[in-house]
Amino acid sequence: MKRVRFLMLLLTAAFALSLAGCGSQDGSMSSAPAGGREVNVCSWGEYIDTDLIDQFEEETGIRVNYTTTESNETLYSLLKTGGSSYDVIVPSDYMVSRLIAEGMLEKLDYSNIPDFDQIGDDYKHMDYDPENLYSVPYTWGTTGIIYNTKMVKEKVDSWSILFDKKYKGEILMIDNPRDAMGVALMYLGYSINTTDRGELQKAYDLLRAQKPILQAYVMDQIFDKLEVGEAAMGVYYAGDFLSMKENNPDLAFVIPKEGANLFVDAMCVPKGSKNKTEGEAWINFMCSYEASLANLEYIWYGSPNTKAMNDFLAELDTEDAAVLNPSKEALAQGEMFLNLPQDILNLYDELWVRLKS
Repeated sequence: MKRVRFLMLLLTAAFALSLAGCGSQDGSMSSAPAGGREVNVCSWGEYIDTDLIDQFEEETGIRVNYTTTESNETLYSLLKTGGSSYDVIVPSDYMVSRLIAEGMLEKLDYSNIPDFDQIGDDYKHMDYDPENLYSVPYTWGTTGIIYNTKMVKEKVDSWSILFDKKYKGEILMIDNPRDAMGVALMYLGYSINTTDRGELQKAYDLLRAQKPILQAYVMDQIFDKLEVGEAAMGVYYAGDFLSMKENNPDLAFVIPKEGANLFVDAMCVPKGSKNKTEGEAWINFMCSYEASLANLEYIWYGSPNTKAMNDFLAELDTEDAAVLNPSKEALAQGEMFLNLPQDILNLYDELWVRLKS
């Protein structure tokens, strides 16, 4: 499936996105520049079709200042220390819950986000924000193992391969504490949300034993390394695998039999935003069918916009569709991260610093 096919679809679609949420608080709307209006968006790398930024600016007159950060924990630190001035952030489920609990998010004005109606019911009233007061889903997906079939000849169906010494120097490990510890916990048969200190210690010990056989801890660096065959395997997200596969068809993806993390990333307005209305305009724009469809084709992450997701899946081959939209059986093996008690979060921080030192 080529990018041009969806560009043609989008060109033939009505690109007049609903701007009901793009006006000022008094209800006025404008598609022309409005006296220096802007919105400061912070998201993840490789996580948006940047053409959408230009389109939003043209349609609303609101300038977008778009930046990225590398992990939920880094984002939290930026917000906690007051070193950010964001109007929209895109934390993952468990971090949304933590930010709500600590009073770090603004309640959303859904009169500015009418395209929330296009979000599927399966993605509303989630445990991390049961009343949908603070967040609107952006994408969803799973983690798993991405591996090079030319370099790994055996069947890959378990997290155990990441701890196999025969692949020393060929393994990439995800560089954030919840995901890395989650891999170890799942392999050991524990919940990724355990608060048992003994289980967490065993997961840490496993990661410590793995460290000498790793090539590197990575986040977005995994794209370059796997696409050119510098490593045999790594832990990352299904949507990113589909992007990598376009550049290296030898890559494959598997959700291990022990299960994987299921996640939802959501758009939120942090406390103290100076451009809340503009932030809600951005959220509304990204909820729309046209923006969701364009973004799907570009980043390959599952969309909570039901119509966009179904239309996109219809254009995929069976193999890619199964990665983007796993079977109910595969999803049933997964688990979402939850916010953890503060003492356990402190323990995670301590263990991660020790592991990386």
